Amino acid sequence: MFAEDEARLLVANAGSPAELAALVDRRVAGFPLEHILGWADFCGRRIVVAPGVFVPRRRTELLVRTAIDAATGIRLRSENPAAPLRIVDLCCGSGAIGAVLADALDPIELYAADVDPVATHCARRNLDGIGTVVEGDLFDPLPDHLLSIVDLLVANAPYVPTTEIELMPPEARLHEARVALDGGGDGLDVHRRVAAAALSWLRPGGALLIEASERLAPTAVELFTSNGLAVRMASDEALNATVVVGVKRELA
Repeated sequence: MFAEDEARLLVANAGSPAELAALVDRRVAGFPLEHILGWADFCGRRIVVAPGVFVPRRRTELLVRTAIDAATGIRLRSENPAAPLRIVDLCCGSGAIGAVLADALDPIELYAADVDPVATHCARRNLDGIGTVVEGDLFDPLPDHLLSIVDLLVANAPYVPTTEIELMPPEARLHEARVALDGGGDGLDVHRRVAAAALSWLRPGGALLIEASERLAPTAVELFTSNGLAVRMASDEALNATVVVGVKRELA
């Protein structure tokens, strides 16, 4: 975003010259624009974000588009295409992905989960009347009735290797929760855990989608394959985005 665009947003968000000066001071100090405004624009939808919460990135639009395509295919193959799709958004952060999927795929039965209480507070605001937000580690807070019946499992899990966190822009490194950024030694610790449990939650024909860096995507593909999923990748050079898709094979 250009400085002129940021200035216009700050002016529009300020109620007085004094308030504008305070907003500008925070921006100059390095606070993310989205945290200052209290919202982020994601896929054309205004998403509430609070200080400390992961700001949805434009690259994640590929994850959303790929999820919509996968869900549309699942619905077309379903015996009851009018039935709500069961969708789980893991590592949901602000709930941005779930909110956009709900707009595009209605009707759905949406569950969004995150371990960070600040994130789930935001997600409940963004998903009010849309889905159920639960707090806990990955699959732990999900209700048991979802076992083996989830159509779509979407996870924008952290994938920055621990040693590379310090190389990130200060806006992320200093102002977003570490748990939303740190992917462990090679960046794929959370991906491993998600892939290992996915078959237990997906229905036959259901899909798991995870965002990954271009560098780590081949290893993520191996993880998916080793856990019994049929795998493909989607990429968008303009967005610098890569998504790994794993499908639970249909019963013979």
